[in-house]
Amino acid sequence: MKKLLLALVLGLCSAALAQSPTDSSFSHIYVSVEGGEQYPFGDLVDAVENSFYGGFGFRYTYTENIDGFVLMDYSYIKPIPRGLKIYGAHQVSGKLGLDFKWKAIAPLAIGAGFVCDWVRGDYDDDKIDETSFNKDLGGTLTDNETEFGWFARVNLPLIRRETYRVGFNALWKELWTLPKRSEMLSMGVYFERRIW
Repeated sequence: MKKLLLALVLGLCSAALAQSPTDSSFSHIYVSVEGGEQYPFGDLVDAVENSFYGGFGFRYTYTENIDGFVLMDYSYIKPIPRGLKIYGAHQVSGKLGLDFKWKAIAPLAIGAGFVCDWVRGDYDDDKIDETSFNKDLGGTLTDNETEFGWFARVNLPLIRRETYRVGFNALWKELWTLPKRSEMLSMGVYFERRIW
């Protein structure tokens, strides 16, 4: 019964959206996959190496000139070795934002939004002698951390067709962690498919 009701509601919503696509939010929905490289800035330049990332996204029309989007990606952050016991970290980054499209710079879109990074240290209690580890210089993240911040991005579709597009994203993010903020530039290529 629940599946039948859900199918009915989705059918009615899609029919309503199809009648006036330029007047409705969610008149077009897109899913995407993306991959690229992250470049540290500021204090992170001396702390971590460039790293690759991969992820997926969800984009929807909000108004004729504004798109909303949700992005999620994964990367493994490697520290720059200095003879200290510091291990890498797994990072999952979620982003929620809006893209603004102006005819003067079309097809380029400029976006901004909020970011939440979840980081898990690549630390294994079973493989480390904790007593000697704690006495030596250095340190590492041995649990989870969640950081919040903001980002700005430039989105340039390179190939545009009716049901898909291929493009380039450049995204600058800043985490609000104090005493020093973390800054990172991401550049990647995405493939996007239209659902409706």
